[in-house]
Amino acid sequence: MDLRRSMLFIPGNNPGMLQNGGVFGADSVILDLEDAVAPMEKDAARFLVAQVLRTVDYGVSETVVRINPLDTFAAVDIKAIVPCCPDAILVPKVESAADIHQVAAMIAAAEKPEQTPVKIIALLETPCGIVEAYHIAKADPRVVALALGAEDYTAGLGAMRTKEGTEIFTARTIVINAAAAANVQSIDTPYTDANDEEGLLADTQLAKRLGFKGKLSINPRQIDVIHTVFNPSLNDIDWAQQVIHAIRKAEAEGSGVASLNGKMVDLPIVNRAERILHLAELLGLMGGEK
Repeated sequence: MDLRRSMLFIPGNNPGMLQNGGVFGADSVILDLEDAVAPMEKDAARFLVAQVLRTVDYGVSETVVRINPLDTFAAVDIKAIVPCCPDAILVPKVESAADIHQVAAMIAAAEKPEQTPVKIIALLETPCGIVEAYHIAKADPRVVALALGAEDYTAGLGAMRTKEGTEIFTARTIVINAAAAANVQSIDTPYTDANDEEGLLADTQLAKRLGFKGKLSINPRQIDVIHTVFNPSLNDIDWAQQVIHAIRKAEAEGSGVASLNGKMVDLPIVNRAERILHLAELLGLMGGEK
């Protein structure tokens, strides 16, 4: 399981932020060639991001490049960026499985023979993209996650974005369900008020309760809050350990079902406990580690 609790956008035309992107502690850094870059700066930003991928060490952060949409500069972006070995490409405004097929073919053509295959994260930000979410997630083995882009999506609906997010509830649950059915991750839309930490906390807690596995971020200051929400708590870890102990004891006694504090422990509960413990282990939270 790849950690994508936080995915931080970094403008592809900002040399300072690109140079220091690894110090922010995000699980993924998204080097942005799309919205953050004006049309007349696209060529320069593409060259800069390619150079950065070859020379900057982002440590444990996954490197993701958001390319431009398929009907603009996607082909030239992929041809320039993929040989520089990013971990993944974030494809904006995906609306169909055919879009993913097209991107996957361009990536395959651009990859070097010895290169680790570049993954695809599909950014769903139109009503058509939400409708096709499951087929997009299943379109190619390179797809590892679906992400929701709520600003363009609500513009497509003709709805106003609100702090409460009522207008994107349906889209959120569709993305989460499609991703789970396709066995890929679901990543929530960014919280766009970088000065509202309380609002970010509430929005991230809601995203986790709904089932998202991570959240897009537009500012490094948001990362700690997002990680705090998505990290398993000590109570979560303790509960998960008790579940595994109970089911192992039951299995040793010849039963596939156990009981913990009066509640039945069956396979779905065990799976949830195992996911918590796996995440805790990845984060070094087991056995009193930090």
